[in-house]
Amino acid sequence: MTTQAPGPAAFTPDLQAMIADLEQLTLIESPSSDPVAVGRVMDVVEGWARDLGATTRALPGGTRTFDFGLDPAAGQPLLVLTHADTVWPTGTLDRMPFRQDGERLYGPGTYDMKAGIVSLFHALRAFQASGQWPAGGVSVLLSPDEETGSHSSRAHIEAAAHAARAALVVEPPVSDSHNLKVGRKGTGTFTLTFEGVASHAGNRPELGASAITAAAEAVLALNALARPEIGTTLSVGLIQGGSAVNVIPAHAQLDVDLRISTLSEAERVIRDVNALTPSDPRVTLTVSGGLNRPPFEQTPGAARLFGQAQAIAQDLGFEIGGEIVGGGSDGNFTAPITPTLDGLGAPGDGAHASHEHVRLDRWPDHVRLLHRLMLDA
Repeated sequence: MTTQAPGPAAFTPDLQAMIADLEQLTLIESPSSDPVAVGRVMDVVEGWARDLGATTRALPGGTRTFDFGLDPAAGQPLLVLTHADTVWPTGTLDRMPFRQDGERLYGPGTYDMKAGIVSLFHALRAFQASGQWPAGGVSVLLSPDEETGSHSSRAHIEAAAHAARAALVVEPPVSDSHNLKVGRKGTGTFTLTFEGVASHAGNRPELGASAITAAAEAVLALNALARPEIGTTLSVGLIQGGSAVNVIPAHAQLDVDLRISTLSEAERVIRDVNALTPSDPRVTLTVSGGLNRPPFEQTPGAARLFGQAQAIAQDLGFEIGGEIVGGGSDGNFTAPITPTLDGLGAPGDGAHASHEHVRLDRWPDHVRLLHRLMLDA
């Protein structure tokens, strides 16, 4: 008698195996600033992919792709986005060790987003075990620099999105609610550099042109550009300038964070920031920067994906919602190109914080959801 491999509906994640895989990745610290360390995580994940028969490629800039069961005759593949880098410097494990406390599993990079990688590979292993892959196959993109803006990986992400029927992002779901992310604000930064004229603050102040005064005026003007009621915010997060307390300052600099919900708002803000002019004509202003990630706006295709996810979750015995969040991800790059759904990684809390953790009581359900959605999307 032969035993038939279990079908997709029978998939039950092995929580202890997931914990072991997550421990392996977490104990390899991988700050974005250390490409060698990030590469060590990628080597492990690539080994997992090869064990499943994937075709693997290393792309310029450090991005890697793993293709599973691609079949052009069956349609475009499903794209899944992951990243191997974290915000945590090497040595963080000394004060934030990988540890389990009840239903919470702590450690740097667990929630954001090494557990998402583990979720994905347990879903992929289930496909291999059942012998049934999603129509068209699955293309996984593993980025080395998501936490610092995806500068080396963006072009690869966008190219992969053009070739895919949909993109799923295994970033963590929303903390506390554990909802999926159905939209994200676009993100950007500006640097405003002011050059004035130095002079003695006591003897000849009238000969000076204060770069700091010009910067202060600009802070108020930047604040006035915000429209928080429609999701547009600007925050001057860093300010520096001057050389000595008794010198009219000849130099100042502002570093500004931008968040927007629509491309039209990005165009307005970029135009108006570049039009800023100091009131003192002796001060010159140079503006650099702009939009880094476009907004992840809702489309009919994205709404369809989310509807599928909600229906699958209900079928699996739990409810899930959708939220628009302020932080960006690589899903911002795919959303204008192909239907995208984000937040499909491991539930938990504490991204970029000392209490970063994964919720073990909820994690298997989210892996089952990811697995079914990959099959149905």
